[in-house]
Order: sequence, then structure tokens, then C-alpha cells
Amino acid sequence: MEKTNEQKALEIAQLMEDGKGQDVAVLDVSGLNSWTDYFVIVTITSSAHWQGLYRTVKEYIAENELSIHQTSRKTPQGDDWNLIDLGPVVVHLMSADARNFYELEK
Repeated sequence: MEKTNEQKALEIAQLMEDGKGQDVAVLDVSGLNSWTDYFVIVTITSSAHWQGLYRTVKEYIAENELSIHQTSRKTPQGDDWNLIDLGPVVVHLMSADARNFYELEK
């Protein structure tokens, strides 16, 4: 049986928590836009931390036969905000400063 988008988002969130991601949040944004259903937002502590969590997401994608639509660095430094777009789920890996500045949860 195929997983729902909510299940995928919750599973990714759990993996982020297991990888020591901080303040992991899952937001249902399906009523706010037409391009995705869920945001998984995670605070990262360093570039190495980002790389580890990114690898974890890529492993989840491979195990579940999903695909990445796009990855993007949303800040000039590149380490403050990175996103992984899986279509119905978008994972945001953000520094604490970027998360406080952009306030995606609001």
C-alpha cells in the first residue's frame, strides 16, 4: 500500500529527529498553495550536520522509490537554508538564524 503524503512527511520528520535535527516541525500547507502539501522544517547546527541530514533524506528517497524534484540553497552563504523538494513534501534544513528570520511557521 502506498504511503500518504502525510506519512512521508512524518517519517522524514522522525528521521530528522533521529539525526539530532532541532525543533523539527511538520506543517500541512496544502490549503495555502498548489505546489506542495507538507513542509518539514528542521534547525541544523553546522554544515556537517546539514550534510548528514541531507544524506539521510536521500537514503529515505531511495528506499521509498521517490524522487527529488529540486534542491536549492536559499541564502548566499548556502549553509543557512537548504531545501529538498520531493513534490508533495518539501524539507527545509535551516540554521537557527535563518529560521528566526524567515519564520516559515507563521
